[in-house]
Amino acid sequence: MSLPELSPEQAAVVAAIETSRDNIFVTGRAGTGKSTLLEYLSWHSSHTLAICAPTGVAALNVGGQTIHSLFRLPIGVIADHELDQPPELRKLLSAIDTLVIDEVSMVSADLMDAVDRALRQARQRPHEAFGGVQVILFGDPYQLAPVPGDGDERAYYADRYRSMWFFDAKVWEEADLRIFELQTIHRQHEAEFKQLLTAVRHGGVTAEMAHRLNSVGARPAPQEGVITLATTNAAVQRINAQGLGRLPGRALSAVAEVNGEFGSRAFPADEKLELKIGAQVMFLRNDTGMDRRWVNGSIGEVVKIADGTVVVELDGEDVEVQPAIWEKYKYTYSPVTKELRKDVVAEFTQFPLRLAWAVTIHKSQGKTYDSAIVDLGPRSFAPGQTYVALSRITALEGLYLTRPLRPSDIIVDDDVRRFMSKAQAVPGIQA
Repeated sequence: MSLPELSPEQAAVVAAIETSRDNIFVTGRAGTGKSTLLEYLSWHSSHTLAICAPTGVAALNVGGQTIHSLFRLPIGVIADHELDQPPELRKLLSAIDTLVIDEVSMVSADLMDAVDRALRQARQRPHEAFGGVQVILFGDPYQLAPVPGDGDERAYYADRYRSMWFFDAKVWEEADLRIFELQTIHRQHEAEFKQLLTAVRHGGVTAEMAHRLNSVGARPAPQEGVITLATTNAAVQRINAQGLGRLPGRALSAVAEVNGEFGSRAFPADEKLELKIGAQVMFLRNDTGMDRRWVNGSIGEVVKIADGTVVVELDGEDVEVQPAIWEKYKYTYSPVTKELRKDVVAEFTQFPLRLAWAVTIHKSQGKTYDSAIVDLGPRSFAPGQTYVALSRITALEGLYLTRPLRPSDIIVDDDVRRFMSKAQAVPGIQA
């Protein structure tokens, strides 16, 4: 597999991670290359890494394990519950040099404290934060937030924590966290669009900026080749069903092959993919071949379905798509080598495609589109939602809006503002 080249800014962060034992949070605006940096680190780090993420799909995307499965933690508020740690788990956690958590903005303060407690307990270093393990966090609190639970959980957080965000976990009262904010945006290249997106991210949109976004977004959208980013699953399913229904002929189905311990909630693609000739589809992962014919988020049209392959027209060129294999990993400790092992415990095989007349804003996370229709429905209901949607698009001219943006659509969490005010640019790199 071909690995990405790092920018000087990304290389400086890698150097800070590799040459220190500091706990580091790597953040930055959408399109600054956080995922690229993490992928590089997973292949090149001199440390014994364990990589995890709060959700199954996020863990799959980074070749890691979910936090709950790696640490064998119960679901829900963990609080001061006793942590059951069999000998093999203690050995596994004791073998970790550096713990990497991706999409950390979705991790609650309680879960972060549980990770700290689990490492102290397993490594028998009760007075050291994270049991002496270096912790590297990746994510952007301006884009994704932790999901609040029921009323009892909310009351628990209100009583115990300043907020439910990971950065308000108790462990940070005795551990330092260096924040590196990547500044160079690789997804967009127009200075004006970058400025507008930064204003949306920070909640500083002026009337003039809103007018500019709304005037561009008000143009009629193309009939084909553009995806709708919507707030709800119901809207996405309706738009995709309508798109498939408009096409003549019978839909052909590809059923995924699932082997091993693969939780159904964590499937990275549709278990049953229905396609027709003419269907608009989106690629769900990068092309692993040398040609890199498509990337995660590329949109094309199905032109042929035959012999276990799907041919998709992409930018005027027909590309043959084979089923892809997603591997689910599990960390184990090898008593023979006395090292951490990462084993494949499950495989999910399916075409790396999804119907793409529409996708939820949440599932568009990490994707890049040349153009998109942003449908915020009656209202945007989550902090960062509008920013995530707009920042998927590479150029201002690719933006189409189903309705004008309103001030109430730009929601920024006050706790995020407080925490991110401490962020610093990467040392030695000019922003």
